[in-house]
Amino acid sequence: MIIKPKIRGFICTTTHPTGCEIDVQNQINYVKNKGRLHDGPERVLIIGASGGYGLASRISASFGYGAASIGVFLERSPQPSKTGSPGWYRTAAFSRLAEKDGIYCANVNGDAFSEKIKHRVCDLISRDLGQVDLVIYSLAAPSRTLSDGEIVRSTLKPIGSGYDGLTVDLNTKEIRNISLESASDKEIIDTVKVMGGEDWELWIEELMKRDLLSEGFITTNYTYIGSEVTWPIYNQGTIGKAKEDLQRAAQAISQKSLEKKGNAYLAVMKGLVTQAASAIPGMAVYLSLLFRIMKDKNMHEGCVEQAFRLFSEELYSGAEINLDQSGRIRLDDYELLEEIQDYVSENWAKFNTDTMDRIADFEGYRRDFMQIYGFDFEDVDYEKDVSPESEMTLYS
Repeated sequence: MIIKPKIRGFICTTTHPTGCEIDVQNQINYVKNKGRLHDGPERVLIIGASGGYGLASRISASFGYGAASIGVFLERSPQPSKTGSPGWYRTAAFSRLAEKDGIYCANVNGDAFSEKIKHRVCDLISRDLGQVDLVIYSLAAPSRTLSDGEIVRSTLKPIGSGYDGLTVDLNTKEIRNISLESASDKEIIDTVKVMGGEDWELWIEELMKRDLLSEGFITTNYTYIGSEVTWPIYNQGTIGKAKEDLQRAAQAISQKSLEKKGNAYLAVMKGLVTQAASAIPGMAVYLSLLFRIMKDKNMHEGCVEQAFRLFSEELYSGAEINLDQSGRIRLDDYELLEEIQDYVSENWAKFNTDTMDRIADFEGYRRDFMQIYGFDFEDVDYEKDVSPESEMTLYS
């Protein structure tokens, strides 16, 4: 079938398997070109392994250090006449390329919040790896089913008062205003339940109980702080409350891991295009401006550049890990440089349909969005007939 992008609002409902494979290959090539690294992770568990920072971490560990990996994710498999989700194709591509290089990888597709999947993954670690020395938690989910069967949902809303912000239509480049009402107390609590650190703690507790964590293990989670111009909707909103809870969880995990000499870290990453980010008022404007100045200064990084830098310069550099006053690893250092943020602030109010291509990089922002779904890659013939089906071995 000929697969074309179908964008509805802030979602693309189709995915191109060849584009997703090219994306994975590009990330692997980046890591391989850095040369094989040593004294790093050997056995890795990635919870939320099929895209973004989770996948980039898996690639950095496996192709940078030769680490065996187990990936956990929840993705939609393809059908004969319907494409699968982007994460399905990316994980299938990663698995093929890892196996080709003789690198162990295993995949578990299911609800990472559930006890069933936790037990399944623990059984797999026990059988194949014995223990893991690195646990990456990079799960982004819209909802969570609690142990009593209640379903709670995350909400992206401001707290205390409403918020008005601009968004840009990905098809027409039309700029529109979006208004969001302030979150209720329940919405805040539920968002923390879904996006906060509780499930990260539960995973580590289960792994500890089964003695599946090696001495001196590391676990990391990812967060974002961003610029002051985005704080009202992000850092000071419902998602910000969830991110605060990650900090609490990191400290709690480290305290519980003293006997194992383990450490939990929260890594603050730079702003990048995600499906969720495209729906946040103001983020299209902010990221377009950010990309323009960071590319002009040759400071722009994607997921794999960030993940590789985290591994090689911080977690496994052999030197003391650099932490801020709150105990976090900062990979948003380039983004928050004064000269970068000054440019964003000075041009924020100037952003409109006439200026967006001159003062911002909206086309780069849009390209990143399309590439999430496997489109807009130069090396792909999008007029070619391709099968949407892609096989992947899953542990069950």
